[in-house]
Amino acid sequence: MNAKQTDKRTEQTGRTGPSEASAPRTPGRAGAEIAVVTGAGSGVGRAVALELLSAGWSVVLAGRRPHRLEETAGLAPEGAAAPTVRTDVSRPQEVAALFAATVERFGRVDLLFNNAGTFGPGGVPVEDLPFEAWRHVVDTNLHGAFLCAQAAYRQMKAQDPQGGRIINNGSISAHAPRPRSAAYTATKHALTGLTKALSLDGRPYRIAVGQIDIGNAATDMTQAMQTGALQANGEVAPEPVMDVADVARTVRHMAELPLEANVQFATVLATSMPYVGRG
Repeated sequence: MNAKQTDKRTEQTGRTGPSEASAPRTPGRAGAEIAVVTGAGSGVGRAVALELLSAGWSVVLAGRRPHRLEETAGLAPEGAAAPTVRTDVSRPQEVAALFAATVERFGRVDLLFNNAGTFGPGGVPVEDLPFEAWRHVVDTNLHGAFLCAQAAYRQMKAQDPQGGRIINNGSISAHAPRPRSAAYTATKHALTGLTKALSLDGRPYRIAVGQIDIGNAATDMTQAMQTGALQANGEVAPEPVMDVADVARTVRHMAELPLEANVQFATVLATSMPYVGRG
C-alpha cells in the first residue's frame, strides 16, 4: 500500500480522531467501515472485534464490564480505532447512548455484530428455574438484541450513504436444544424470527441482516464442555471445541460482503460435536 492509499484509508476510517468522522465511506468494503460489537469484552465478541480491527475496521467495543473492554482494546493493532462504551444492552437508554457515541465519533454505523448474551443458570430443571433468571436471559438475549438492532436500523436508514449490515449471534440451540436450557433456547429461537423479520424490513433501505449460529467455540462459556456436558440421554460426556478465531473469520466474511449479497444464516461448529443427530 503506497502513502497516498494509506492516507485515504486513514481518512475513511477516522483513525486520527473525530475530525475525519464525516469522510465519505462505501458500506460493504473492507477498510472503510464502522462496526459496533456488543459483548466485546470476552469470548466471541472479543475475537470478532479483533478480527475486524486487524482488517482495518474501526470498532466500537460495547459491554457491561469496562475493564474487560479495555483489555480487548489493548489487544488491538497499534493505531486502530477501538473506543469502549460501557453498555447494558437490556437498558434502552444505554443502547441509545452507545449509538449516539458511535455516530458522534465516526459519523455512521456500517455494521452491528449483535453478540451480547448469557446462558443463564445452567443445568437447572425447568420446574426449578426462577422467573428472575428467565427474565434476565430474555432481557439480555432477546430484548437486548432487539434494542441494538432497532438503534442500528434507525441510523442505517437515516445515514448517507444509506444502509449497513446487522449480524445476530444465534446458536445451534436455535435448531436443537441442550437439556435444561429452556430460557437460552427460547431466546435463540426468537432471535431467528427477529433476524428474518429485520432482513425483510431492511430491504428497501439497503440494510442486510443475517445470523451466525455457533456451536462449541472455545470460550469461557464452553470451557466446562471439554470435561463433561449433559447429553440428551442423561449421560455426561466431554465435547470437542473449535478455535474461536474460526468463528471470527466467518463473521468477517459475512461483514465484508457487498450489501447486494447476504449470508442469511451460517452455522459454524466443532466438526465432531454431538449436534447433528442430537437427542
